[in-house]
Amino acid sequence: MTNRIILVMTVLAALAFSGCAKKQPVDQQPAAPAESKPAAQAPVAQEPKPAEASSAKADVKLEPIPLVLPKPMFVGTPENLGNIENLEPDIKMSRPQFLAPAGVKNLALNKPVTGSEAEPITGTLSMIVDGDKEATEGSVVELGPFKQWIQVDLGSEHELYAIVFWHFHKTPRVYFDVVVQVSNDAEFITGVTTLFNNDVDNSLGLGVGTDKHYIDKAEGKLVDAKGTKARYVRLYSQGNNQNDYSHYIEVEVFGK
Repeated sequence: MTNRIILVMTVLAALAFSGCAKKQPVDQQPAAPAESKPAAQAPVAQEPKPAEASSAKADVKLEPIPLVLPKPMFVGTPENLGNIENLEPDIKMSRPQFLAPAGVKNLALNKPVTGSEAEPITGTLSMIVDGDKEATEGSVVELGPFKQWIQVDLGSEHELYAIVFWHFHKTPRVYFDVVVQVSNDAEFITGVTTLFNNDVDNSLGLGVGTDKHYIDKAEGKLVDAKGTKARYVRLYSQGNNQNDYSHYIEVEVFGK
C-alpha cells in the first residue's frame, strides 16, 4: 500500500512539472546562443603627427612686434582704382597688432641694401633702412620703370616673423607685381621662399601670385614671415597705378 502511494505521488509530481514548463512565459525562455563573432583586434598604435608651426610654439610667449607707424598723409576713400584687378577692400579700421615671440626686433635697421639699380633716380638705397618712414619727398627712393628689386642683407641667418615695407604713401597708390622673397642665397637661385606675390600675370617671371593688390598707406604692408630662417630679404615691384616707377621709403624685418 505504501509503495502504491509513493508511485502515485511521483507520477503526479512529474505531470505538474511538465505543465509548468509548458506555461513558462516567452520572455523567460532561455535566449538563443548569440552568433559567434571574431574577437575585436586591439587598435594599432599610430605614429604621432608632427605639430604645425603654430601649435608647436603654443607655449612660446607672444607679444606685439615693436612697430612704430608714420603719420597718415591722406584720408578718405581713394579714387580712380576701379580698373585694378584683384584689389583688396579698403578697410577703414587699423590693422590689428601683429604678435610674435618675445624679443623680436627690426633686424634690417642700417643693414646693407643692394638693388637692381645701384644708383636710384632719387635718394640712396641706404635710406630704405634708415628708420625714416615718413612720406616726404626727401625720404623716398625712386627706381626706374620696368622690373625692379631691392635686397637687404641681415648679416646672418635669423628667424623672421614679419616683414613690413612702405612704398610712397603720400597719395593713394597701388603698386604692381609686389613680391617678397627670403633666402640664404644672395643670388636668390636656391633655397628661395616666397612670402607674398600679387603678380597676377607672371610678368616678373617668378610665378603667378595669388595675393591681392592693396592701397599703400601709412601702416605699410605687413607680410607674415612665419618663422622662416633666412639671411637675405628681397622685394620686387613694377610701377604703380599713377606712373611706371617703383618707390621705397622703408623696409623693416622683425625677427630674432
